Amino acid sequence: MSPKVFCIGFHKTGTTSLAKALRKLGYRVTGPNGTKDAEIAQKVWTMADELVAKYDAFQDNPWPVIYKEMDRKYPGSKFIFMSRNPQSWINSQVRDFGRSETPMRKWIYGVGCPEGNEEVYIARFEQHNREVAEYFADRPDDLLTMDLAAGDGWEKLCGFLDQNIPDEPFPHANKASLSRKLKNWLTALNE
Repeated sequence: MSPKVFCIGFHKTGTTSLAKALRKLGYRVTGPNGTKDAEIAQKVWTMADELVAKYDAFQDNPWPVIYKEMDRKYPGSKFIFMSRNPQSWINSQVRDFGRSETPMRKWIYGVGCPEGNEEVYIARFEQHNREVAEYFADRPDDLLTMDLAAGDGWEKLCGFLDQNIPDEPFPHANKASLSRKLKNWLTALNE
């Protein structure tokens, strides 16, 4: 059996693109796996065990928060950390989630919505990035760091997973549309 693959970068770092790539490589991928239940901390563990039994690869929430436990529980697993510029990341959070609150985001960041809480979100994002680097510092073969904005793609991913490189471009999901980018740029110019 192939090792489990956990994507442990926070959402909005390229996790959906990674999921598409992993599916192309033949992995059974699940995520995001949130819950609307306010008792989220208790529900996550039951949900995680059920999903790990059914899937090979896991992306988005709650996996970045519980990666240490998954590492202990499933030795030999592979971990992929999706990296992104913090300002670009928070801009995407605010654009996509705004003032919308969820128990999952409250569990991760301490507050449910990114808009108006940008500093809190960035601090947690950067804390997570440091924790991942420290946790895997002595285990470079178990962690792959990817940054899609820097051009990382098939070569890096397939080398890490010992897979053949597909003859197609690496998937890029959820990219802001050109019209939305242009509108945001024009709005910024007028401020």
